Amino acid sequence: MTNVTQRVQYGDETIEYTLAYSARKTLGISVDPDLRVTVTAPLGSDLAAVEAKVRQRAPWILRQQRELELYLPHTPPRRYVSGETHRYLGRQYRLKVEESGQQPERVKLARGALHVWVATPADTQRVRQLVEDWYEKQAQRVLYERLLALLPRFKPFELGEPQLTIRTMENRWGSCTDAGAITLNLKLVQASKPCIDYVIVHELCHLVEHNHGRSFYQLLDRMLPDWRARRRQLNEMDVA
Repeated sequence: MTNVTQRVQYGDETIEYTLAYSARKTLGISVDPDLRVTVTAPLGSDLAAVEAKVRQRAPWILRQQRELELYLPHTPPRRYVSGETHRYLGRQYRLKVEESGQQPERVKLARGALHVWVATPADTQRVRQLVEDWYEKQAQRVLYERLLALLPRFKPFELGEPQLTIRTMENRWGSCTDAGAITLNLKLVQASKPCIDYVIVHELCHLVEHNHGRSFYQLLDRMLPDWRARRRQLNEMDVA
């Protein structure tokens, strides 16, 4: 079963969805907590008929997305000055911006604070760049480590090690492709490890079961029985 991305226009709204074909009799539409839309159609379905059905269900799809959007993380813009809080692996840390003097500019997590040594503390754009670079470095290390730690659970499926990409994503914590590549949101490193593991297991399950059908959730239940609690915690978390 091959998944492809399709789009339909409904008024001023563009609905993007993942289309998959399977041996079923009726067309199914689901909206994920991360706002992704999945359409599963019977084998041999005409694309025009699928698009017509999606357009017919567009009011319901958009309503579901609006309701779920309330649970997506929202935080005010960061100012990158001493005293504000920044999250890392589920914990909040105070930002402490200090002058680096003759020492190299750097970022370090120590004594319950995120320390930034910078040539000019008033240069908030430079502080921001240093912090973002630090987050990216931590994300590359932590998310890859968690992927390797969780992969053995899927040994019976002979997945192999997926190609991993880490980047900032607006409305998703993670995604995957039929070719076996996984993309994780860089901001996920701000979440606790149980939440990180939920997203990674979710995407690994998708490499076995490509849509959100019953088989997918049965596999997710088996691999991570408390995934619902972890998802709820993740969706309640504020990130920036």
